[in-house]
Amino acid sequence: MFKVEAIVREEALEDVKQALFDIEVRGITVSQVMGCGTQMGYTHYVRGSVSTMTMLPKVKFEVVVSTEAWADKCIAAICTAARSGRVGDGKIFCYEVGRAVRIRTGEEGVDAIQPGPPETDEDE
Repeated sequence: MFKVEAIVREEALEDVKQALFDIEVRGITVSQVMGCGTQMGYTHYVRGSVSTMTMLPKVKFEVVVSTEAWADKCIAAICTAARSGRVGDGKIFCYEVGRAVRIRTGEEGVDAIQPGPPETDEDE
């Protein structure tokens, strides 16, 4: 199993989400994060005073997939959707996952990250 983490511009949120849905990735976690890369933010003027923004708002996508081939597909989809060609487009990190457990059923490994059959709510 592999985890793909992508940190992208806020405006790329919908495009990246759709790109992942288009390749049939269903388990996605999205977080609003702050950070800086090599550009170290930007400087602007507020009422004549210099204000430096070193921590910029970004969006972080986290996806766990079963194989390296799926990780490659995710990375390609994210790159295509998030690339503007400007500094600050973001970064993607990919690494192996040692263990995954679905809390509800106790399933482990790939079974824990694959969608199972739809279940009915017995409390209804």
